[in-house]
Amino acid sequence: MTTEVLRPHAEDEYASELTALVATDDKPRPPAWRLSPAAVVTYLLGGKAGDVEISPKYVGPRRLIEVAVATLATDRALLLLGVPGTAKTWVSEHLAAAISGDSTLLVQGTAGTAEESIRYGWNYAQLIAQGPSEAALVPSPVQRAMTEAKIARIEELTRMPSDVQDALITILSEKALPISELATEVQARKGFNVIATANDRDKGVNELSSALRRRFNTVVLPLPDSAEDEIEIVARRVAQLGSALELPQPDDALEEIRRVVTIFRELRSGRTEDGRTAVKSPSGTLSTAEAISVVTGGIALSAHFGDGVLRPTDVAGGILGAVVKDPSADRVVWSEYLETVVRERDDWAPFYRACREISG
Repeated sequence: MTTEVLRPHAEDEYASELTALVATDDKPRPPAWRLSPAAVVTYLLGGKAGDVEISPKYVGPRRLIEVAVATLATDRALLLLGVPGTAKTWVSEHLAAAISGDSTLLVQGTAGTAEESIRYGWNYAQLIAQGPSEAALVPSPVQRAMTEAKIARIEELTRMPSDVQDALITILSEKALPISELATEVQARKGFNVIATANDRDKGVNELSSALRRRFNTVVLPLPDSAEDEIEIVARRVAQLGSALELPQPDDALEEIRRVVTIFRELRSGRTEDGRTAVKSPSGTLSTAEAISVVTGGIALSAHFGDGVLRPTDVAGGILGAVVKDPSADRVVWSEYLETVVRERDDWAPFYRACREISG
C-alpha cells in the first residue's frame, strides 16, 4: 500500500528550494522567520539560490508580493483579496511555508465555522471530569501560531459569521488571546502573524466590520494581465498536477491550453482578443484555477480513453461545465459564443464540432 500523499504541503514539496534559500540567505531576518523578506520574495517569484534554481510559485506583479511580505514583517495582518481563482490560497500557503516552515496552521472559513476555530475549544471529557484546566484546553490553529511564533492562515474569512470574524479583533490588536475560564491569556510571540483570504464575488459573503478591516493590510491579487502570463501559469500548474496524479504528459498540450485560456479571457472580458466582437459574459468567474482544472481533466480523458494526445474533444466537456453554471442563461451565452466567434475561426473547426456534439 502506497504511503505517498496526493498533495504535499508546500514546505515538503519544495523542501530542497527552501533549504537552498536558507543556506544562501545572508540578509537580516525578522524574529522567528526562516528566511529574510527578500528571500521569501525570491521563493514566491523564482530566481537562484546558489546553484539551485528556484521555481516561480506566482506569476504577477512583483510589487504586490513585496508589499505582502513587508506587511507580514510588521504587526499588521495580511488580507489577500480577489475574485475566485486568483491564487490567494496558493500565495497564502507558500508565504507561510517560506516564513514559518509550516503552512498547516489553517482555519477554513465557512458559514458553520465556530468561534472555537479562532480562539480555543475544550476536551469535554476532561472538562467534565476535572473542570477547566490547561490540560482540557484544545488550542486553535491561531492560538498555536501565537505560541509557536508562526503564521496562521484563515481561508475565506468573509464566509465566516460576523461574530466569529470579530473574535480576531483582540488577537490582532492586542496580540493576546484571553482565556477567561482560566483567568489567564496567551500572548503572541514575535514572529506570529495572520494571513487571511477573502473574495466578494461568491454567495454567502459576510462583509468585514470596519474594526476588523483596520487590522489588516489588504493586497488585491488580480487576474493575469496578459494571455501569455495566464498560459504560462496554466501550463506550469497542469504539469505539476499531472506529475502528482501520475498522468502521462501529452507531447504538446500548449495548443489546447492556449485555446482554453483564450475562451476564458474573452468570455470574462466580454470581447474577443482582437477587440472586434462583443460577447456576453456568463455568470461564473472563469478563473485561471478553472482553466487548470479543465486542461487537467482533458489530459486524464486523453490518457485513459484516448491516444494520449490532448485534442479539442478532450477539453470541450470541461469548458462547457465551467461556462454553463446557470443552465438557462449561461447556455444561451455559450451557444451565441460558439456561433459568432468559434465557428468563424477556421482553425478551430474541430473544437467547434466537438462543442456542438457535446452540447446536444
